[in-house]
Amino acid sequence: MISQTFTILNPSGFHARPTKAFVQAASAFPCKINVSKGGKKVNGKSSLSMLTLGIQKNEEVTLEADGEQEEQAVQVLGELLSKIFEE
Repeated sequence: MISQTFTILNPSGFHARPTKAFVQAASAFPCKINVSKGGKKVNGKSSLSMLTLGIQKNEEVTLEADGEQEEQAVQVLGELLSKIFEE
């Protein structure tokens, strides 16, 4: 298992559009993906679960990947977490 912490840069936080992009990318990996914030951990392949975290700008989230292609998953998904999405 690999985990890494990322800071959200999107001015609007992690709302529906970036969440959809993240979940689509996460679903392409065969490993387990979890995202946690403030002690709450959710399935990173579920849009609804991701939205329940209420991730805002400048907050830190921890991304965990466990299984096949975990290193690649953390790299790709970490870039999405810290990316500024065009509104």
